[in-house]
Amino acid sequence: MAIGGVIGAGLFVGSGATIKAAGPAAFLTYAITGVLIVLVMRMLGEMAVANPSTGSFADYSRRALGDWAGFSVGWLYWYFWVIVVGFEAVAGGKIVQDWWPHFPLWLIALVLMVAMTATNLFSVRSYGEFEYWFASVKVLAIIAFLVLGTMFVLGWWPGKHMDFSNLTKSGFAPNGTGAIFSAIVVVVFSMVGPEIATIAAAESKDPARAISRATNSVIYRIGLFFVGSIFLIAVIVPWDSPTLGTSPFVTAFKTMGIPHADNIMRIVVLTAVLSCLNSAMYTASRMLFVLAGRGEAPRSWLRVNSRGVPVHAILASSFIGFVCVVLAYIAEDTVFLFLLNSSGAVILFVYFMIAISQLVLRPRTPPEKLIVKMWGYPVLTILTAGAIVAILVAMGFQDGTRSQLWTSLLSWAVILLAFVALRLTRRRAPVPDEPVTR
Repeated sequence: MAIGGVIGAGLFVGSGATIKAAGPAAFLTYAITGVLIVLVMRMLGEMAVANPSTGSFADYSRRALGDWAGFSVGWLYWYFWVIVVGFEAVAGGKIVQDWWPHFPLWLIALVLMVAMTATNLFSVRSYGEFEYWFASVKVLAIIAFLVLGTMFVLGWWPGKHMDFSNLTKSGFAPNGTGAIFSAIVVVVFSMVGPEIATIAAAESKDPARAISRATNSVIYRIGLFFVGSIFLIAVIVPWDSPTLGTSPFVTAFKTMGIPHADNIMRIVVLTAVLSCLNSAMYTASRMLFVLAGRGEAPRSWLRVNSRGVPVHAILASSFIGFVCVVLAYIAEDTVFLFLLNSSGAVILFVYFMIAISQLVLRPRTPPEKLIVKMWGYPVLTILTAGAIVAILVAMGFQDGTRSQLWTSLLSWAVILLAFVALRLTRRRAPVPDEPVTR
């Protein structure tokens, strides 16, 4: 879970845009963002080990700040991942369409969604098994690149000598040091996902041990897979290469002379997309299940089959995901684009609420339950929350992300209005007559 949650298609494809924006110094952007993600995971790990829960951070927000916070975080997180379901299905469909262009995109996306829905419907173990193999493909691809790339830059390659000149040839940070920090806005979304492990671990045999291992492993996985691979790409390929933005790993492999690099990476990226689709389906359904258990979603979504799988919650999430696929087909530049934008900053809202929840809950937690502790509490917790706010403010000043911030705030406002409406409806509900005792 921790591996699959951290490595996504954003690393294999989207990292090229970050390198073009920040130059060779882009690996510092990934390092800074990685520290932020690790701190959020550490806070979440502290709370999750002390009180394992399928609702995870939604439950912790509820305990720390009240029902409005739990309602908000639960629905925001569900909304984020159910949009990801549709987006990843479309992305996967486009990759498959490169091999079979005669098949319509919506049909391929539907087949991918049906396959991942079936995986999730069978059992949580089947979801874990699929995610394990998906993660294995991604990890092996990254490890192969790290090994071969290191050999290439150190001169252990036929006809190649040690060469780090691409780091400084046109300047280490050609667009200024500000670009290193402004690119964090984009990079943070490519690292989203490790928190899923705390939700899945609640359904494992030993939640505390599983959560503790998952949160601790994120540190070196981000450092190795993200920072390490981006550093090697910056050394191997000039930051202003015209092909870098399309697929940085393919460009690096071709520079090294690896044959069939484009087809190999297409398979890896498809695996990453399916992994994200699989995890998104799981996460969205479990959040619906928790919300239904709190009376904040239809009670029918609480029903589980003989294997303990919330069938109705999975089908509901799958249905909304397919609606997104249809909208991507008939209204890609209008409705579908609005949905993508309106969920763009949502994960940062959730991370902010995790930080605030840990800040509040730490003093309430018995010492014997603090098996995993957030470092430097409360200073690092406050600094992390402040950094998240700074990223959100930066989004408001950048043309490419401003619409995401405002539409995501609109999404949160709609959810808060729904919470108020739910409370008012419950207050107005007729109170049953008291039984007459004789």
